[in-house]
Amino acid sequence: MARPTGAAGQERADLDDTLWKAADKLRGSMDAAEYKHVVLGLVFLKYVSDAFAERRPDGGRAPGAFLVPPEARWEVLADRAGGGAGGGVGERAAGAAIDAAMDAIERANPELRDALPKLAHRGGVDPRRLAELVDLIGRIRLERRPGTARDVLGQVYEYCLGRFAAAEGRRGGEFYTPQSVVRLLVEVLEPAPGSRVYDPCCGSGGMFVQAERFVESHGGRPSDISVYGQELNQNTWRLARMNLAIHGIGADLGPRPADTFHDDLHPGLRADVILANPPFNMSDWGGERLTADPRWAHGVPPAGNANFAWLQHIVSKLSARGAAGVVLANGSMSSKQSGEGAIRRALVEADLVACVVALPPQLFRTTQIPACVWFLAGGKSRRGEVLFVDARAMGTLVDRTARVLTGDDIAAIATAYRRWRGTGRSSPYEDQPGFCRSASLEEIRGYDHILTPGRYVGAAEPEDGGEPVADAIARLGRELDGHFAESARLAAAVRDQLARLAAAREAAADRRPR
Repeated sequence: MARPTGAAGQERADLDDTLWKAADKLRGSMDAAEYKHVVLGLVFLKYVSDAFAERRPDGGRAPGAFLVPPEARWEVLADRAGGGAGGGVGERAAGAAIDAAMDAIERANPELRDALPKLAHRGGVDPRRLAELVDLIGRIRLERRPGTARDVLGQVYEYCLGRFAAAEGRRGGEFYTPQSVVRLLVEVLEPAPGSRVYDPCCGSGGMFVQAERFVESHGGRPSDISVYGQELNQNTWRLARMNLAIHGIGADLGPRPADTFHDDLHPGLRADVILANPPFNMSDWGGERLTADPRWAHGVPPAGNANFAWLQHIVSKLSARGAAGVVLANGSMSSKQSGEGAIRRALVEADLVACVVALPPQLFRTTQIPACVWFLAGGKSRRGEVLFVDARAMGTLVDRTARVLTGDDIAAIATAYRRWRGTGRSSPYEDQPGFCRSASLEEIRGYDHILTPGRYVGAAEPEDGGEPVADAIARLGRELDGHFAESARLAAAVRDQLARLAAAREAAADRRPR
């Protein structure tokens, strides 16, 4: 996540790192999948308390603020649960105080019912370290101006989500998509005020947060978009509700966690913007029970892989002019197993595929599976064409195992797409060898509807004054032929010399006295 620069940025960085170290102390017998709920729940309690304190002078509620009963306000909670770091409060008392605050907030704000985590059933929480964490979160000081709690604690919440995802490894990918990947989807799709935004596997809600930020950065407000999501995992569903509440985003995530394929909570929805990062190559999705599902208009997806089930579910949710960005494993671009090739062909021939982007490696800490993005469109401006973007060489390593797309990388991809669509605000679209190319359906048919961008974009043009790639290949071929010929000449000369040496040795042996 990008942080502010300067003194404010350093203060935020120090706060984030200190908070993470304190949170890390909680592990004990708890893994990251458990103690993240303790940490993020406390951050949420701090947020609602501070946001409530940002009331207007007339006593009214600040935008996005929740009602916070006296027993749930941070100063009361900190006294009961923390008692100051090392205050000796027992785990049972600390957990009970935090749970009581959560319950009070849920009762006062029905929209948060069943959204907040409870500590009573979570064992292994060290009371001293819990007190230290309460004390540390209490030190987050906010300037008293409207929206400060949302901005600061929303960023802290996102930072912790990212760190917990990395700590959980593969499991962390179930609730967290790297921010640079989310930003890419949002910058390409450009959600506008009035858009209905949908994520069928919304995790902790990061797609919605970035969509709201895009609208806000273009002069809109969080309430200018309508947000719909669904999530199967109950704990992740709660994380999403807290995350969206902190960011002031009203969302319909359904009344409960539910399986998108088997219990669609938004059956009549037609969305303008769909953002999704489904589980890669999911094999246990119950496809054998859905073979007659009306969503499979382009072919029944295989029961052993849900990639094309996700794509067709998303297509079924698109409005007439809607667009979607879907992160999938690279195999989706070329696999022909179990009818996947036929479904991909049908999607292409229906002119639903607008753009395919090959992503660089190491963007996802939680998996080494290479990934791509499919951009689908209900009403393409360039009929009969698909834009291919090869971004595999993009990104910057932030450590030995993780890469992020930079702002320039994201801007380059988004600009190419906008120009291709005809919405670019500057130059018209042009193919860029090695990076992007618009291919016709006829050409795609020639490749048997395989959508790997590297097949279409070709090699990059040389730097100014450099040798064209085709000429370089021809020259290197000629040089190689010359080297082979010289090698053959030298080999013949060596063999000739060896033959002469052998003959001379035999002659000398014949002259030797018997």
